[in-house]
Amino acid sequence: MKRSEINRILADADAFIASMGFKLPPFAHFAPEKWGTLGAEYDGVRDVMLGWDVTDYGHGDFENVGLTLFTIRNGSLNDPRYTKKYAEKLLISDEGQVCPMHFHFSKTEDIINRGGGNLLMELWGSTHDGDKSSEPFEVSFDGLRRVVQPGELVTMEPGMSVTLEPGVYHAFWAEPRHGRVLVGEVSGVNDDNIDNRFYEPQGRFPTIEEDEPPLWLLCNEYGR
Repeated sequence: MKRSEINRILADADAFIASMGFKLPPFAHFAPEKWGTLGAEYDGVRDVMLGWDVTDYGHGDFENVGLTLFTIRNGSLNDPRYTKKYAEKLLISDEGQVCPMHFHFSKTEDIINRGGGNLLMELWGSTHDGDKSSEPFEVSFDGLRRVVQPGELVTMEPGMSVTLEPGVYHAFWAEPRHGRVLVGEVSGVNDDNIDNRFYEPQGRFPTIEEDEPPLWLLCNEYGR
């Protein structure tokens, strides 16, 4: 992805989040050069990868396959200095923009439609070898537990949520002609480096072509 494209996406995402009445923490808007002046007191942001995250999953087609995220809080699966057992994110899903099919090995997560349009989510169970399962399985929707058929497409209107346990494959996108969606994620500790299992091989963090200076650093760039 070009840096200019990422900058445009970030500015647009920031305005959308604000329009939904959600306030981001101060570090969301730190200038890139400021990070070079900050010491160990901000390791709690750097080490658990809080902040902005833009990905096209290596497809080079962000409008159709991609996601914009902001990690607000997180712990660590490996570093005992960070004792939080939970994480929270905001995600922006655009109309028809697919977050590819994947599951998590360890984290349970609530995916919440915080506002905007409808969020469509395709759900599958998984087998021991990581394939999609052909068996029905149970999922909790806002505390209501019900049986889901393999590959079932569920519609989540604003305010609705689903609890996804480890091993549940899911892909999602904003329903076309209903508007983009501000998605909330409340989960166990998040580690995108080791806890994601994509059904088809995907990239996770983009390769960036530096055609202009960054507006804000992404969560994997604090050491740049």
